[in-house]
Amino acid sequence: MDDLGTKRSLYEELGVAEYWVVDVQNAQIIAYAIADQGSKRIQESQVLPGLAMSILEEALRRSREINQSEVGAWLLSQFQQKEN
Repeated sequence: MDDLGTKRSLYEELGVAEYWVVDVQNAQIIAYAIADQGSKRIQESQVLPGLAMSILEEALRRSREINQSEVGAWLLSQFQQKEN
């Protein structure tokens, strides 16, 4: 199944609220909000308010250069900054 075509259409039909396609190799996340039998591309999660796709993409990029625990610590610090 095609992630950006067939699967997205299926998720629209099933009423899934949000759908992300993660391209690990290119450190890119394509996210869609799904509503009213259609979808639109988003830059920030509507299911997880305040979660920007750019933060997750940066975490993917960092995971190529530093170990996973450092990436996790960086990501956690980003979430904590959002709360303050």
